[in-house]
Amino acid sequence: MADIFDVIADGTRRDILQLLRERAMAGEDGTSVSFIVHELGVSQPTVSKHLKVLREAELVSVREEGQHRYYSLSTAPLDVVDDWLIPFFDEALTASESEQISLPESAVAAADLVGRAAASTKHAFDSMLKRIPGR
Repeated sequence: MADIFDVIADGTRRDILQLLRERAMAGEDGTSVSFIVHELGVSQPTVSKHLKVLREAELVSVREEGQHRYYSLSTAPLDVVDDWLIPFFDEALTASESEQISLPESAVAAADLVGRAAASTKHAFDSMLKRIPGR
């Protein structure tokens, strides 16, 4: 499996993941390659190349219907990123509690935004799982 950090380091792949997340939150059951191409304004071969990398990293799943493929976000591999990042936040919190260090307002706002996005994604993903028959 590819290093998850290498996979998400690419801006186009992050854009694809974001688009798939937004579509899942809107209740869509997969997104076609042609929709991704249209929304991102990137060529079909480029999108296909990035989707292959995301598939190999297990960040997306694919459902085939005839000649069409529909991609969906799979967030489980991002747990590796969470596991790596959380100790930094825990250490910063511990340091700020003991030393009364305050974070710059921009850092607090960014952390709040990331936390809200993570909670929203988890909620949407959990809701999506509940709608899958047999789960």
